[in-house]
Amino acid sequence: MYKWTARVAGLLFLVSTCAYLLGSGLLNPIFERPELLADLTLDQSTIVTGLFLELINAIAVVGIAMLMYPVLKKHNEAFTLGYFASRVIESAILIISLIFPILLIMLSEEFRDTETSGRPYVQMLAKVAVESHLILFDLAMIVLSLGSLLFCYVLYRSRLVPQVLSIIGFIGYVGLLTSSCLAIAGLEVGAVLYIPGAIFEIVLPLWLIVKGFNLRTENSR
Repeated sequence: MYKWTARVAGLLFLVSTCAYLLGSGLLNPIFERPELLADLTLDQSTIVTGLFLELINAIAVVGIAMLMYPVLKKHNEAFTLGYFASRVIESAILIISLIFPILLIMLSEEFRDTETSGRPYVQMLAKVAVESHLILFDLAMIVLSLGSLLFCYVLYRSRLVPQVLSIIGFIGYVGLLTSSCLAIAGLEVGAVLYIPGAIFEIVLPLWLIVKGFNLRTENSR
């Protein structure tokens, strides 16, 4: 049973990561435009596709938590519950954040129908919507980081996966936590802090799919 649990969890990790990368890759260039609403009506399908991919990510993270819970709770139930709760909260925040790109579509229609004198106000509302979306995303990443530190600790102590992988994950989530906190404070540090976490998010699911959990340490207890 645990073999298939590991494989499905690994697949969900990959689905979550790929959906986020593709979704943000579609949305972020639109969010970064100086004149955000001017041509937004031409990009509604792109925004809807990006939102759908980010919704898939939000749903997948809960699936990961549900699959990992029965495996991890045998090693540290309190930390496993904390990890489970963090992924549910992360998912909820991510879903709420999707409201604001939807508002952009509505504001783009109002921008088109508004007289020139009133357009700066609509544009300001659009920028607030974008900032709200980004802040909620960073908040979700803080929640994810805190919960995943517990996750990596349980993985390290249980040796369900190689301990070096758990250490990389721990370093990665500390970097993500730091980067997200700085982003909310208005400080951008670039992508360097994401590198260990990106390695973990790719290698862990591949390990789970190919090797599964190391249950020999559990059976020897």
